[in-house]
Amino acid sequence: MTARRVSVLGSTGSVGVSTLNLLEEAVRGGEAEVAIEALVAGRNVALLAEQARRWRPAITVIADEGAHADLADRLAGEGLQTAAGHSAVLEASARPADWVMAAIVGAAGLAPTLAAARTGAVIALANKESIVCAGPAMIAAARQAGGSIIPVDSEHSAIFQALRGENRQRVARLVLTASGGPFRTWSRQQMSAVSPDEAMDHPVWRMGPKISLDSATLANKGLELIEASYLFDTPEHQIDVLVHPQSIIHSMVEFEDGSTIAQMGPPDMRTPIACAYAWPDRLPWAAPRLDLAGLGQLTFETPDIDRFPVLGLARESLRVGGHAPCAFNAANEVAAHAFLQKRIGFLDIASVIAECLQQASGGALLARRAGGQTVEAAMEVDAGVRRIAQDILSRSAALI
Repeated sequence: MTARRVSVLGSTGSVGVSTLNLLEEAVRGGEAEVAIEALVAGRNVALLAEQARRWRPAITVIADEGAHADLADRLAGEGLQTAAGHSAVLEASARPADWVMAAIVGAAGLAPTLAAARTGAVIALANKESIVCAGPAMIAAARQAGGSIIPVDSEHSAIFQALRGENRQRVARLVLTASGGPFRTWSRQQMSAVSPDEAMDHPVWRMGPKISLDSATLANKGLELIEASYLFDTPEHQIDVLVHPQSIIHSMVEFEDGSTIAQMGPPDMRTPIACAYAWPDRLPWAAPRLDLAGLGQLTFETPDIDRFPVLGLARESLRVGGHAPCAFNAANEVAAHAFLQKRIGFLDIASVIAECLQQASGGALLARRAGGQTVEAAMEVDAGVRRIAQDILSRSAALI
């Protein structure tokens, strides 16, 4: 068995850790042989050093330049190469690899994911913001280099699997499922007093702070709606969202003949990671098994846009097109960060996003960037909208 060269971008986050745990099990069971090319993390030096000692990558990179000395000290005498900073992250992402897990959270993952896509590797895409901000450019870069993008989000992995061997022209609609988050049954009055800790307490999935918060506001479902449109070349009006609290059906594809294909499984991120790693084969591992009899029932609801307006804002940005989805993502990231810092309330997240989109669309920022959805233009829009959002936060006493 020839070792497969693997890079993990975002190795200390929840998806990165799950990826390395899965690979550890596959290697131990003789199902895979892996050589780690690069491990890239944000600031968790202790865990990154532990991962580097286990996997002995060709390069270990910490994005936080101030943490480089600590990383080097922890790996002293190991004979491992280390680096730090944005340039080092990009260089590591561009190193030759067969398979790259792109799991850097937020717009920070855009440039590294693009660098990896340009190598011709198989990109296991967990950074949805890369597609949201510059989907056509990202997909084109991967294809031009002879590589491919396989989604790792459970919803997009489900659609990807359901479409295998199907005629895409016969798709009637895509249905993304959502757990509904921790506040699925809460009133707006109850949500007005939500704390960051409450927003982190997801009823089904265990994720990092940003993704957990996005699940609570349904921003994650909005981002996934945009991502699905780009990944599967499907217009907004043919994509629906359905709340499914049990998180067993991960998404569905409905065809013109009335047939619907759904992908099911226990809520465990290692399953879509395993799918992306072995595709078009399957990777045997000790996966949790589905017990439908034990579950008893599966339930579904229509999302309430009045209580969760962020989902509606995401859909509207997709309708507008161009760089509006990129603007939505930037506004959401700034607003989410402000909430986690307790600078604004939970319901203010949607208000900040809405005002950002209004200012961006009414000004010159999106208009002058309407000519083409390039990565460079997306980064300009991202920076511009972040400035707008920070200005809104700084001057609005009602939100502080």
